[in-house]
Amino acid sequence: MVESAIQAGAKPVYGVLAEFDDVDSIAKAAREVRDAGYERFDVYSPFPIHGIEREMGLRPTKLPWIVLVCGLSGTSLALFFQWWSNAVDYPFKISGKPLFGIPANIPVTFEFTVLLSAFAAFFGMLVLNKLPELHRPVFESQRFRRATDDRYFLAIEANDPLFDAKRTSELLQKLTRNPVELCHDSGQSGALPSWLRAGFVGVAALALLPLAATVWARAFDTTRPPIHIVRDMDSQQRFRAQVANPVFADGRAMRPDPLGTVAWGELGASGAAQAGKRGDTFVDAFPLPVTSNLLERGRERFAVYCTPCHGQSGYGDGLVALRASELQEQNWVQPSSLHDPLVRTRPVGQIYDTIVNGVRTMPAYGRQVSSDDAWAITAYVKALQRSQNASVDDVPLPERAKLGVQ
Repeated sequence: MVESAIQAGAKPVYGVLAEFDDVDSIAKAAREVRDAGYERFDVYSPFPIHGIEREMGLRPTKLPWIVLVCGLSGTSLALFFQWWSNAVDYPFKISGKPLFGIPANIPVTFEFTVLLSAFAAFFGMLVLNKLPELHRPVFESQRFRRATDDRYFLAIEANDPLFDAKRTSELLQKLTRNPVELCHDSGQSGALPSWLRAGFVGVAALALLPLAATVWARAFDTTRPPIHIVRDMDSQQRFRAQVANPVFADGRAMRPDPLGTVAWGELGASGAAQAGKRGDTFVDAFPLPVTSNLLERGRERFAVYCTPCHGQSGYGDGLVALRASELQEQNWVQPSSLHDPLVRTRPVGQIYDTIVNGVRTMPAYGRQVSSDDAWAITAYVKALQRSQNASVDDVPLPERAKLGVQ
């Protein structure tokens, strides 16, 4: 039957196809074909068969070496570019830290190593297996359709040096109880269709357009605004500060606070506690109890807002003032000493008003500190002034003996 098929077939012979019923029989057949000296043959099964590569005599794949080389290349390239960009091309010193350090560059190095290794595994597998291959002559066999269901097949290709249609068919027929089939090459190509290849080329060309646009934008200057494909908050409709707004009757874009507006949480503050004065006269007594907690809060807030200019002791020798004096800034005004007799004699309401509303070159802190915190700072300022200008009379009698003072 095989000889007649060879003589009658006008199409070139691709190979001989044999069908098997189970895993053991296909593994035994692969071992017999390998021992017979055949090299150009393949095994088809519905699922991977453990150890079939040894039965077929296949050499270990080179794919792990390809992945290793690409992974090490990714590691080296990531470290090199991070070193070059941070330590050579654009060195930027931050708090005395080294320009390049291995621990800080591990995340990018790891990700790039994994990226190139994954690419090597995926594309290396395709190249080594000569994929994608959309068609093979064995696909034209009606029985071969069960290769994805419940049958196992072995095909010896005609380009094998030992291939002889008759002897090869007889060898396979001895290994299986199913009829052996001679496959012919219909001439149908297994390569990608030309339209699909053209589509891939077109997609690749389109993918390069953003890169080309970026290079063009960096190489040439333009007065036109950038193109926003997604009009997010960068290009929202809004009014800038200090511009006209025709929506409101007064024509202002910046809206003043409505009459009677108070800060959140300060609704209960009113009168002297809110303004620091009664009528036009500054109060000379604290409108809230002066406790140790209030003084501790004032000390903490004083360190945040006042110390940079006035210093920790209040003599106007803060870090900002010292730096300005060192640089000999012409427009800099030395902060007032809180221990100046004029400042020490001021009522507490005036100190509170200075903190909240500012005075001369000192900015207002009313938007940054609450009314209670402003009174806490005032209380601490008075305590600080008392500490630097105390007398023996301020020391309680039981404590004077410890100091040796009568």
